[in-house]
Amino acid sequence: MLLKTFESRRSGWEFLAVVLACAVGCGPAEELPEETGGQEEWGSTAQEIIVGNGLSLNGLSLNGLSLNGLSLNGLSLNGLAASSFDSWFQGDPTVRNEVMKYVVACAVPSGQTRSYTSGGTTYTWNGLLGLAPVWAGGSAATTAELQVVSACMAAHANKFGINVTISLLGLDGAGNTITYTTQELADYNVKEACFFGNLFDGSTGVFGGNDGLSLTSSQSSPRVCGLAGSPNASQCTPMTYVGSCSTYCTRDATNTFYISCTYNSVTYRPITTRMKPSDFYTCGDGVCQATESCGTGTTAKSCAADCGSC
Repeated sequence: MLLKTFESRRSGWEFLAVVLACAVGCGPAEELPEETGGQEEWGSTAQEIIVGNGLSLNGLSLNGLSLNGLSLNGLSLNGLAASSFDSWFQGDPTVRNEVMKYVVACAVPSGQTRSYTSGGTTYTWNGLLGLAPVWAGGSAATTAELQVVSACMAAHANKFGINVTISLLGLDGAGNTITYTTQELADYNVKEACFFGNLFDGSTGVFGGNDGLSLTSSQSSPRVCGLAGSPNASQCTPMTYVGSCSTYCTRDATNTFYISCTYNSVTYRPITTRMKPSDFYTCGDGVCQATESCGTGTTAKSCAADCGSC
């Protein structure tokens, strides 16, 4: 079974961060649910799969995803051969190659690839999560599939270029629970954020919310757009920060992840994310992190203990 974790890195642009809250010392690890909806039992061996190069801010912008023909033609050879997709892709091959990397990773099952050739160059993208079985099978995507793939892409946006793995939980486009193990929940025991929206309808965009935790003034996180009190327009655009996930979203019966989020009277299929406690930073730990700055204080924004004075 594949442990659904992803690595976020810098890839030439400043990356949009999405989320995180809490660090070591924010409280005890949560109690794990007894049932995991058919997932492997404790002690099963899982293979950690890493997807590098976090999705950029440009990749989340409303730059024509709804016009590329894929949502109607299917994420298959027919869809990728459509003139509308070719026109969209050639508008900015560098950014849109990055976008397709995450579209395919989120939508298509592990072990499958999708390829597109233009001007003698072939682009190949690897499937991983398989969140959109109908779309991946070559048919028109359902609304739920477009929503959950959009949420999956939003969960991968990264600002600081720091290698961070996250756990993704929720329902796929068909309404099935994304497979997880109790070991995964134990390793990624910090509830981070929720993401939802639709990048493919040309107008909605994506939303991020906090899953209930917050950082002290001396703590910082490489992911900020789901962090209570932190986001502002310049940090998260085009993602919209909506505050607490619990205000808009409904959890599953085991209280492990969100199964739906309703915002502005529209209901979406969300993705819930979790992180490791070790991926939070504290001023005074002796390391000047990208999330900390030089100064005279002891806060993450002015961490003289780690970054010196300035």
